[in-house]
Amino acid sequence: MSWNDSGNGQDPWKGGNNQPDDLDKIIEGWQKKINAILGGKKKNGNVTKIPSGNSGLSFVLIFLLIAWAFTGLYRVDQAERGVVQRFGAYTETTYPGLHWHIPYPIESVDIVNTGIVTNYGFSTEILTADEQYVFVQMVVQYLRDDPVQYSFEVINPEGTLEDLTESALREVVGTSSLEVLVNERRDEIGPKTQVVLQSTLDAYKAGMTVTSINLEKLDYPRAVQDAVDDTQKARNDSDRFILEAEKYAQDLIPRARGAATRILQDAEAYRDRVIADAEGQANRFLALLKEYEKAPKVTRDRLYLDAVEEVYKNSNKVILDSQGSGNLLYLPIDKLMNQGNSSNNNSNSQNASPQGGVSNTTDEQRNRERRQRQ
Repeated sequence: MSWNDSGNGQDPWKGGNNQPDDLDKIIEGWQKKINAILGGKKKNGNVTKIPSGNSGLSFVLIFLLIAWAFTGLYRVDQAERGVVQRFGAYTETTYPGLHWHIPYPIESVDIVNTGIVTNYGFSTEILTADEQYVFVQMVVQYLRDDPVQYSFEVINPEGTLEDLTESALREVVGTSSLEVLVNERRDEIGPKTQVVLQSTLDAYKAGMTVTSINLEKLDYPRAVQDAVDDTQKARNDSDRFILEAEKYAQDLIPRARGAATRILQDAEAYRDRVIADAEGQANRFLALLKEYEKAPKVTRDRLYLDAVEEVYKNSNKVILDSQGSGNLLYLPIDKLMNQGNSSNNNSNSQNASPQGGVSNTTDEQRNRERRQRQ
């Protein structure tokens, strides 16, 4: 059984009499509902009506007005800022949350993400100072830190950033030769480019901050490969020689300082010893002076004997004048000593007796001289 044969045979999409409702009646019903919502006044128990000819147009206008008002709602996330413009002029900056503005075309809102770091890849071919081509590939990271400047000062911020990046890179690379650029300043390309780029962006008031520039690739023509390799080898040799020289210096300097310290300490010890000896001799002289004042003759004889003994002790020849005889006795003690040192134990024992005789003779002479003085 078809859908229009059920029940009493009436079409469910039509009225009870199978006749379509009049459009004016439908609009009138909606108008009553809208008047009830909007608080339409009743007169004699009935809601006042708007003439049926304008009811459809009023409903459409009200609906469009409500829909237009709802288009002014917008939401700003935590990392975003809303830049409100009224007839194209800046009005205010809104922060995270739900906001409403007068809908288009009166006001508009640009949502700018100020909390996320954006990456974009950049690659180009640049001519160096010595007219060599290099291929540079890098990644630029930037932050939109000023939403107002980002929205108003530059028409195309991302395109401007790309152009300025190429300009800054040409300024850094174009002033260096390929050899220096590849070997010595490779690690300086990114930081120097960042400094130049940020300076230009600040001058343009672009509202962007470059956080870092990472150099990923730096290629050069194969024709200069051998020269670059030789340069790198020479640089490695230079670094090795520098390290060896520093190692030698670190070993030599401490030893030289130690030797200098030792010499200074020896000099100080010698100075202290000389001063102590001088002070000891001075004290001894003062002590002898006191004894001499007590017994001049005894002290003078004793000093004389000590002096003679010291002279004879350091002398290797002794000449004796025998009493009552005109002959002089010469004893070659130096030869006797040399002979005693070169002979064996037996000869040493034989030579000991003459030396003992000389010693006895010397003692007798001293006693005789002492008795003569007395």
